[in-house]
Amino acid sequence: MLKQCEGSHAVAEAVALCRPEVICAYPISPQTHIVEGLGEMCKSGELHDCEFINVESEFAAMSVAIGSSATGARTYTATASQGLLFMVEAVYNASGLGLPIVMTVANRAIGAPINIWNDHSDSLSQRDCGWIQLFAETNQEALDLHIQAFKLAEELSLPVMVCMDGFILTHAYERVDMPTQAQVDAFLPPYEPRQVLDPAEPVSIGAMVGPEAFMEVRYLAHAKQMQALERIPQLAEEFKAVFGRDIGGLTHTYRGEGAETMVVAMGSVLGTIKDVVDEMRDAGHKIGVLGITSFRPFPLDAVGAALKNCKRFVVLEKSLAVGIGGIVATNVRMAVTGMGLKGYTVVAGLGGRAITKKSLYGLFEKAGRSELAPLTFLDLDWEVVNRQLERERQTRRSGPAAESMLRDLGTVASKIA
Repeated sequence: MLKQCEGSHAVAEAVALCRPEVICAYPISPQTHIVEGLGEMCKSGELHDCEFINVESEFAAMSVAIGSSATGARTYTATASQGLLFMVEAVYNASGLGLPIVMTVANRAIGAPINIWNDHSDSLSQRDCGWIQLFAETNQEALDLHIQAFKLAEELSLPVMVCMDGFILTHAYERVDMPTQAQVDAFLPPYEPRQVLDPAEPVSIGAMVGPEAFMEVRYLAHAKQMQALERIPQLAEEFKAVFGRDIGGLTHTYRGEGAETMVVAMGSVLGTIKDVVDEMRDAGHKIGVLGITSFRPFPLDAVGAALKNCKRFVVLEKSLAVGIGGIVATNVRMAVTGMGLKGYTVVAGLGGRAITKKSLYGLFEKAGRSELAPLTFLDLDWEVVNRQLERERQTRRSGPAAESMLRDLGTVASKIA
């Protein structure tokens, strides 16, 4: 059924159609509307046979999720930014225990300084935690990926994050095709856990493991991710057969035929990139797009195959590995090892900085002429940065950098109630 709704509400309805049995949540922008919607459905009885648990923190949310999943309940939660960081210890435990929890991460910058707007710093900080990470370009993708995530998680007994851009998607009203309960039931079978706490058959979950077996346990976590590399595209095909939409998979290309320059990105920025690529194609530029849906496991072979015929690639990412540069770009470079391609990393949109068509057009033109630096910060205000660096050279007590730069810009720090 076609309907116009907020991205958060679309995700809440999709999760409800998956028949979760436990939802544990702590509110944090920009994911709050998702769990609010689910809470309302539980209270009204629209979502029945589900326990909605209000907890006192994000750490408690993941801890409750671990407990409920271990007892055999289909479990869901959501978080963002500092909330994800607060639950990190439990996030690692969830994957280490092989518990098929599904969690929405409404991507948001992490501090300091405090920033509530979108980038990918939060989920990418957890790239090695053992969770599958799927990134949505649109609200329709976010909706559909959650349905696939429950099936993937439960088949592999592995937790899945579905990452959607905070505010850009979560608070945007778009038309989505909401599936029926019958469609979701035809795709997603009732949950049959691979492991469950049962008094009749007592086992230890989370037992201490010494050097004699720890490496083997960790390798099995890696092996499951490799299984996911095969299963994710298969699930996308199964989903298409039921719902008629080609959504999911590992990667997707756009206008890649004959492209000499390929732009690689994840999330909602792909829509703007595609608009720019359309204009540049019309102007005679040989440029295409590679969107990455599965960041973990990272599809090395699929990325390599998509880029093998181009001359250069530009990885545009909304994250920064301080001290080295790109996060996504590092993985992409692994995929094209030995191909002799020129690769450029562009960090953009940190803290919600607008990524404009004008800036992208100029950026891609420079890339086509091989004039980009290996690491570029799109639309960075170098005057403000250099003024602060000079201030720190001249004055020992130069104060907090963020406050000083805001004064230079003639603004004040935002106050979050």
